[in-house]
This record gives sequence, structure tokens and C-alpha cells, in this order.
Amino acid sequence: MAQSETFKFTVNDELTALLDHPDDSSTVSYTSDKLKGDGYYGRSDGFHTVQYSLNGFNGTVSVQATLSISPAEADWFTIYEESHAIPGSDSSVTDPTESHITNFTGNYVWIRASVEWTDGTLLSIKINH
Repeated sequence: MAQSETFKFTVNDELTALLDHPDDSSTVSYTSDKLKGDGYYGRSDGFHTVQYSLNGFNGTVSVQATLSISPAEADWFTIYEESHAIPGSDSSVTDPTESHITNFTGNYVWIRASVEWTDGTLLSIKINH
């Protein structure tokens, strides 16, 4: 049975899926709450799909995993990372939103997302497994 979930980030003591940069050119970073991976459920295929949507985003999106049931910060490792730059000006583009999809395989117990950026918006990051 496939399961789809949205990564949530704690911003100002509230959980949110949308991260909007404060428009001051500072580098902002957040790490999401952890979500259960295939290894948590004992599934044997370990196949995961991550989809994320950006709008005018300039920064890096990472997916991290751990094999630990009760992970410490040192137990996390990066399994996917991609940098994005703000696209050039193009008057023919009516929707600047970009959507990205990646797949990875591993019997990870927990998975989380990490974002570091200087401009734009992360609309959401979802995982399906």
C-alpha cells in the first residue's frame, strides 16, 4: 500500500509545508520534521518518490535519511541534493512555479527534508512510498 505525506517545517512555533523567504537576501535554512520511511514499516522494496514545488527559488533542497530508530543529529545522511537558481526573465513564462521529482531506493527508517535558500518560495515537499 502506497503512502503519501507532506514534509512540515516548524516556523515561528507553527508547522507549515510552505516556506517563503523574507526578501532580505539572507540565507535561511530549515529542516523538516521526520517522516517514516519504508524501513520503519518493514517494506522490502525501499522505493521512495519525492516531489517538490518551487517558485522563484534560489537555493538547495536536500533529502536526508537515517537507519536509526531513535536518531541523533549525527545519524542523518544526505541521499538527494539539488541546487536551484532563479530562472532568467522570460516574458513568455506565465507560471514561474517549478515542480521536481526524484526517486531513491533504501530501507530508511526515517526521512526528512532540508532547505537552504536566499530567495523565493518552497511551496511543498511530498514523499510517496
